[in-house]
Amino acid sequence: MDIQGTAILSVRNLKTYFFMDEGTVRAVDGVSFDVYPGQVVGIVGESGCGKSVTIKSILRIVERPGRIVGGEILFRPRTGMGNGAKGEDGFIDLVKLDPRGPEMRSIRGGEIALIPQEPMAAFSPVHTIGDQIIEAILLHQKMSRQEAWEIAVERLHEVGIPSPEQRMNAYSWELSGGLRQRAMIAMALSCNPRLLIADEPTTAIDVTTQAQVLNLLRSLQEQHNMAIIFITHDLGVIAQITDYVVVMYLGRVMETGPVEDIFYNPQHPYTKALLKSIPSIHSPPRTFLPTIEGSIPPPFSRPPGCPFHPRCSEFMSDVCDRRIPALHPVNERQSASCFLYHDIAEEE
Repeated sequence: MDIQGTAILSVRNLKTYFFMDEGTVRAVDGVSFDVYPGQVVGIVGESGCGKSVTIKSILRIVERPGRIVGGEILFRPRTGMGNGAKGEDGFIDLVKLDPRGPEMRSIRGGEIALIPQEPMAAFSPVHTIGDQIIEAILLHQKMSRQEAWEIAVERLHEVGIPSPEQRMNAYSWELSGGLRQRAMIAMALSCNPRLLIADEPTTAIDVTTQAQVLNLLRSLQEQHNMAIIFITHDLGVIAQITDYVVVMYLGRVMETGPVEDIFYNPQHPYTKALLKSIPSIHSPPRTFLPTIEGSIPPPFSRPPGCPFHPRCSEFMSDVCDRRIPALHPVNERQSASCFLYHDIAEEE
């Protein structure tokens, strides 16, 4: 794994809100993290914590009435592109691009690819797998249809689909769940992206196929030296595939660090509670697993101060419920948003 040099993606204080009749939902509320070449970054958290909205913001596909209201999404594309949006060191601030404009359309799918949660819903049921992969290739690369066909067959073979030439003429509903997921990975890789975003790609498949898909993604990542953002709520998957972890709760980053440190030396009370809830072969038999008390609050009534304080076992009165802790280093490798380790609060 090569994570030397400059990050290819740098998200800085990203805020994406949904403005609804009932009120404003701060789905992503100040998220920051970096992704380096050859690195697999896992974003983990409970359902509703803002993981998927974060990656939709990066791809600029947030649905109305949501919109990005603040922050930067700095991306370094493979080729020189952009004009007024380009900053220092060849970075482009994706927030400044028109989501429907030619620059963003060339980056989305070409430089940054997505593996969605459910490939059955992502593939068109009335077009063959091959036609859809070829369309994606021709959209981003100048070549003949025959050349695109050959690349599509090569990608299907690369992801382990048997008889790829015949599968080019198959429809998505003719494939099993595992083969559909592999075909979606082939489509995502068809344009050799610098960054691959996988949004819970193993949710709808069985455990055996899940292991195969994870091993495939890791193998392809090492082969192409591409970066991956892996979205999941499964800590077991995080332990298996990622190098670096971003723990989110209620639209905010609670803790970041290398995967080994997160699992063996967690800092934030939320991270500790998540890890304690995982069954282990060392757990005493016939005992209940620890759970996190309470539940995620309704989106329109976020608690003041630290968003986790109503459920935190280490809550400090008149501190955690009054100010929002900033994400700040707690050691050489980890950062946490917690007043247990520093007294740095976010500016109001």
